[in-house]
Amino acid sequence: MAQQKRGLITRLIEGKEKSEEYARSTLPTNRWQLFWDVFKGNFGKVVKVNLLTLVFFIPLIAVIIFYNMLVESNGIIYPFGANLGVGYPAVPMQQGVAELLAVQNSFVLYAGLILTGFIAAVGLSGGMYVVRNMVWTEGIFVTNDFWRGIRLNYKNALQTTLLFTVTLFLAGSMIQMAEFSIVMESLTGWRLVLMRISQGTSYVLIVLVGMVCLWAIALGVNYKFKFWAMIRNAFLLTIATIPQTVFFGVLALLPVLCFLIGGSLFITIGLVFGILCGIAYALLVWLDFAQWVFDKYINPKIKGARVGRGIYNKDGSSPLTGDDSGAAIEYQKALLAHGKSRLVARPIKPIDDSLQVYELPGSFTREDLKRLRESKQNIAEDTENYAEEHKNDLRYVEYNRQFEEREKALQDEVDKNGKKKKRKPPKLLGE
Repeated sequence: MAQQKRGLITRLIEGKEKSEEYARSTLPTNRWQLFWDVFKGNFGKVVKVNLLTLVFFIPLIAVIIFYNMLVESNGIIYPFGANLGVGYPAVPMQQGVAELLAVQNSFVLYAGLILTGFIAAVGLSGGMYVVRNMVWTEGIFVTNDFWRGIRLNYKNALQTTLLFTVTLFLAGSMIQMAEFSIVMESLTGWRLVLMRISQGTSYVLIVLVGMVCLWAIALGVNYKFKFWAMIRNAFLLTIATIPQTVFFGVLALLPVLCFLIGGSLFITIGLVFGILCGIAYALLVWLDFAQWVFDKYINPKIKGARVGRGIYNKDGSSPLTGDDSGAAIEYQKALLAHGKSRLVARPIKPIDDSLQVYELPGSFTREDLKRLRESKQNIAEDTENYAEEHKNDLRYVEYNRQFEEREKALQDEVDKNGKKKKRKPPKLLGE
């Protein structure tokens, strides 16, 4: 009974993947299946981590709601049409008033986002740590792991949040100021074109920095990076995987798209989904995709890093796609070494009675112990001499040759891949 209790506690602490009776063949075979397996099988935990994270996002959400109320109230209070000479009192010309109010309202929004980002980063750091462990199929205690994630990841989450909100403040202010200048100065021709290019560049900058920040979140929760090294690597990953980054970024932000579409039905769906699992869903989609990228480009180069966490290939091959990946080569090497038998690869002397271990008498002396040690040493030397004499026998040579050729081919692939420019791999973040 006590042993059964210990087994139950071990499974609860370590998770199902680490339990002895767990069959790895029940794991999903790709990241799409892993996402659904985690979302469906851990929905209660997904909801719990989402609610914990959402608590720290309340000030940020309040700023957005206040901004929308401010915009709506300005639309009611201020008459933005030109004076038509109808009504009393007379209304002066309103040229540029709407754009100036937009600048002021945007300042309130962006400044509020920067300030509330300090609080939101707390929830983000804990939530992304718990979701990362879900993607790794590790056993988790949501509350304990949430607070542990805050201790480990708050600095990274805060830096990333400030980078995005400050960029949004600068680029968004430039967009609104350009619109105000166009209206007030009645710009035309090439000056108007320059202003529009400036606005377009600001929009592109916001999107680009947003994608870089998404990668910075994923990198920060997996590896130990200094801030600028993390941003540099996040930028490289963004450029290298920009089609996939855009696709999974949009997929992760589906609840937000419901609000952008509008209509009572979509807003209700987005609100309910967002409260239940919106933030956790977004983190799960993004970190699941990011783990696939890390398994392909980063983890094979880090000593001790596990490739394909939570993924099982039924054919027993490497979890990665692509036979030329470093992880696939190392995986095949391991299989090769495992398949080579030491009993067949080297000569082993048959058992005979030519040499025997000296038997100690019932009452033995130091001289008897010396004879025992010498007899064992003679047997070991005789075995080594036999192996040396027969090591060039045809059956041993042929058996070892097939493994040596395969190992050489694999090493050639490693050397071929190693010719590319190498960077010092990052360190794993404490698990």
